[in-house]
Amino acid sequence: MGRFLTLFHTGFSEIRTPDLTVGRQNADFGQGFYLSDDEEFSRRWARTRRGMETYLNRYELDTTGLLIKRFSRNEAWFDYIFSNRMGKEDALSACDVIIGPIANDTLYDTWGVLTSGLIDRKTAIALLSVGPAYAQTVLKTEKAAAALRYTGAQILPPEEIEAYREIVRREEAVFQETFARIITALPELTETKGE
Repeated sequence: MGRFLTLFHTGFSEIRTPDLTVGRQNADFGQGFYLSDDEEFSRRWARTRRGMETYLNRYELDTTGLLIKRFSRNEAWFDYIFSNRMGKEDALSACDVIIGPIANDTLYDTWGVLTSGLIDRKTAIALLSVGPAYAQTVLKTEKAAAALRYTGAQILPPEEIEAYREIVRREEAVFQETFARIITALPELTETKGE
């Protein structure tokens, strides 16, 4: 008997069968079909588009026999995300499913500061870990896609989407404030400012 995960995905159509090749190769966990087990979080990621409905798709994933990699906010998670963001070969392409935290919205700022040499890996991981640890589940293989069963969808009203987008904007502002506070407190930057 397998373990079933209830998962959600928002988009502009009912997606009964996921297409693993649609997503970006340089996303957090590489190319695949991205979902979340958190319905409210999925609603936060919903967008509107003129002339189109926005759908919250619901699924059940039977994990029986699937090779699943689970991450927490640690160095392995950090290394995998940055490798994918740099467009390197996916080191976990053999996994059917990858589950783990989403890198917060300061990712590109963190990447720029890290590659400039102003911060070390430990500080970069701390910056990427600011805020709540929302999880993402990514289907990487056709075997995983075949184990996903569509259970329905609902249309999200534009007013609800806008209310959730306002929550996201507030969270992003807190992330950016925290990011700025951590960066400006770094000794290397403080020394540079005093010169």
